[in-house]
Amino acid sequence: MNLIKVIGMIIFGLILGAIVNMGLVELGGMLITPPIGADLTTEAGLQSAMSLMTPIHFLFPFLAHAFGTCSGAWFVTKFTKSQYTLAAYAIGIFFLIGGIMMVATVGGPTWFIIVDLTLAYLPMAWLGHRIGKM
Repeated sequence: MNLIKVIGMIIFGLILGAIVNMGLVELGGMLITPPIGADLTTEAGLQSAMSLMTPIHFLFPFLAHAFGTCSGAWFVTKFTKSQYTLAAYAIGIFFLIGGIMMVATVGGPTWFIIVDLTLAYLPMAWLGHRIGKM
């Protein structure tokens, strides 16, 4: 029964992280105007706009990935009494897989891909886990 609870908490952690992620992406779209002529509403439009984007355009996607992962790992750690370390890192791994899939489909500048994949997922799962243990 404990394993079922942990799996359920991981699913809820992923949902919470996805909500935080989407909220920050939406907020970024309201605060930072896209490059002139860029259509960021479709995958093809996003791909073609990559060359027009400046580093500020990548701020909220990074924050969304980082805080989405961190909040999901925090939730799992806070509400799971056993095996919470593994559950928190499971959140990080799931979001890392999502990040890799995003890079594979949309792409991006090399510097952003490196920063995003190395700092936004597993380190943020660790941080969420640490905060959740307090």
